[in-house]
Amino acid sequence: MKKTSKKVIGLTASALIAVSLLAACGNSSSASKSDSKTISNLKISFIPSKNPDDITTATKPIANILKSELKKQGYTVKNIDTSVGTNYQAVGEGLDAGSVDVGYGMSATTYAMYQDGSTPLLMATRKGLSNDGSDSAKYWNEHKPTTKTDKEVTSYRSLIIAGNSPMGKKLAKEANDGTLTWKDLNDAKWGLESTSSAAGYMYPSQWLTENFKHSIRDLKNTVTMDSYDSAMAQLASGQIDVMPEYADARMDDAAKWTTTFGAKESIWDDTNVIGVTPAIANDGIMVSEKSKIMTADFKKALSAAIKDMAKTDEGKKVIAIYSHDGYVDSTKADFKTAIKVANSMSKATNEQINHLIRVWVTQ
Repeated sequence: MKKTSKKVIGLTASALIAVSLLAACGNSSSASKSDSKTISNLKISFIPSKNPDDITTATKPIANILKSELKKQGYTVKNIDTSVGTNYQAVGEGLDAGSVDVGYGMSATTYAMYQDGSTPLLMATRKGLSNDGSDSAKYWNEHKPTTKTDKEVTSYRSLIIAGNSPMGKKLAKEANDGTLTWKDLNDAKWGLESTSSAAGYMYPSQWLTENFKHSIRDLKNTVTMDSYDSAMAQLASGQIDVMPEYADARMDDAAKWTTTFGAKESIWDDTNVIGVTPAIANDGIMVSEKSKIMTADFKKALSAAIKDMAKTDEGKKVIAIYSHDGYVDSTKADFKTAIKVANSMSKATNEQINHLIRVWVTQ
């Protein structure tokens, strides 16, 4: 009996120690969980699809708004560091490196290029446009001005716009007549956005390939712009003949066209559509795969906070800079077409490089 008692006592002691250890672990876990609810610094980088100074000004209140909304989700964020990327790639590279936690307003193809280092969190919703249903340039030109509808949509089109220069007018006439040629497109001067821009580069390149068997890289007269506003200003002055842009850009810049940009006639009189791309997934809000703070729980809280922010009056003013109305949850599947376009562009680039190498080797 004594030996049995010792065994029982020994087992009881071991059990008590085990329970004590488990309790300690539980307390440690709770403390860790509590600590995880405090974020020292959240870094958000905005895509420069509009004038960078305008984006900086418009998004300045977002830090305080998000801090408040994240507090409701149980997170205390001490500092939110916001910046506007120097270009689209800079934001993608920041996410890929983990030096940026959130990429805000990322185009579908920018995400496609940096999908290994980032994950879609949300997709923007916007009001649809009156001509969304047509891929005919002539239809868009016959139904000006474009207007917004009440329907919330998660995609948009890129339009290839010709200005009021002699070449721009020529291209517009050919587009309406159905006689547009590669030669004339190649003779025109194009203003292009960053190579990872969906509406300002990649989808227009796909449009050229499908309709004229050439890519955007084959154009001989191009200039790279730092924003759509810069391109629009040069289109208004006749410095460029053509620019690809998101479909509601002319609506956004209608007032600037005759004021800031100095044109004499309205933007609807001075510009015409010469090409319409397939639908493009709306801008996304992406998070870095390498960010140390982007846990599953914080992603969920951040998603809820941004969606709630977009419903407030102050939040609506912030997201209006990107023409966003609100946000819905998003996954990689939403960007499958953009990924296909990006892969096609990458393949074309590799083929061009290999061709140049072969030429160089044989010389």
